[in-house]
Amino acid sequence: MALPDWTVYLLCVASVCGGVFICRVINCARKTPWKKTRIAELMARTEKPLFWIAYSLYTRTQLGYMFHKRQIRKARERYPSGHSRTQPTTINGIKIIPVPILSDNYSYVVIDTASNLAVVVDPADPQPVQACLEEEGVTLQAVLCTHKHWDHSGGNRALKRRYSSCRVYGSAMDNIPGLTHPLSDKDTIGFGTQLQFRAFFTPGHTVGHMIYLLDGRAIGGPSSLFSGDLVFLSGCGRMFEGNALTMLSSLDTVGSLNDNTLLWPGHEYAEANLLFAAEVEPNNVVREQKLQWVLQQRGQRFCTCPSTLAEEKQYNPFLRSHAQDLHRALGLQQKQDEDWTSYRARVFEELRRRKDIYKGR
Repeated sequence: MALPDWTVYLLCVASVCGGVFICRVINCARKTPWKKTRIAELMARTEKPLFWIAYSLYTRTQLGYMFHKRQIRKARERYPSGHSRTQPTTINGIKIIPVPILSDNYSYVVIDTASNLAVVVDPADPQPVQACLEEEGVTLQAVLCTHKHWDHSGGNRALKRRYSSCRVYGSAMDNIPGLTHPLSDKDTIGFGTQLQFRAFFTPGHTVGHMIYLLDGRAIGGPSSLFSGDLVFLSGCGRMFEGNALTMLSSLDTVGSLNDNTLLWPGHEYAEANLLFAAEVEPNNVVREQKLQWVLQQRGQRFCTCPSTLAEEKQYNPFLRSHAQDLHRALGLQQKQDEDWTSYRARVFEELRRRKDIYKGR
């Protein structure tokens, strides 16, 4: 069915405006640190129509990929050896290597040392990921992609071309580049002799966001959660394509996992997240101790992951929507006719709103 003339006109106007906006973003990124620009302030306010025009262009068109490629070039120039200094973690024959990408992203190379087979989580930039694989002398079997945003999926196709047997896993709902093996909630996938993953459907940040749990039982150690943009150290992702109830349900999936699970997030946001947590729970002693450790780590550009879910449940406000101290700090009370889940969603929504406009110290 043909679109009405006015619809076509609005789409054309939206495309032009969005294109101009993307150009302004690129220009600002070239001239000024991202966090200090007016563009950053606009991008923090998802209720603005211009934001949604730009977001649609970023996620659905080649303009977004072009912007991503430019950001990669700039990051390679600024951080020739990566934005952070990382160390591999080895657990009974499984080696996890954080690979710093862009200005604050992490990809992860997960290696079964017995079979020399590897899986990569969220390879935004294929170059450092491929360098890591070659240095380790391993064969890439699969890409596990948490969601469609280019800073998590930008290297999928390049790695698939480089490694012909590589499979790309993710949600079919999320338009993931190069996807070959769509997954559903709680699907399990195995690689090598010891790499056993379970995928969880966790919408909210995007409509098809997934997280991946590496089962520790197969290796006699803790499990590892690769959380993409759902959960960070003391933080969570923004609700681009979901509401508070949806995001809360996804976060509850994380909260239901074992306390000794290691958390491997998609970004190095620890310092800013803990400073925000101090604003809403200033008397949280565990949070303050973690902040001091993070400040030491970041002072030397060391990576701050992994944390454990036991830790996160003590200081991550987005996993603490049940906590009375947090309710008091936010000035919220449960309404007489409000069920507990709806109340927690309202607490979460207020937290997320405050974080979106938080300026930092």
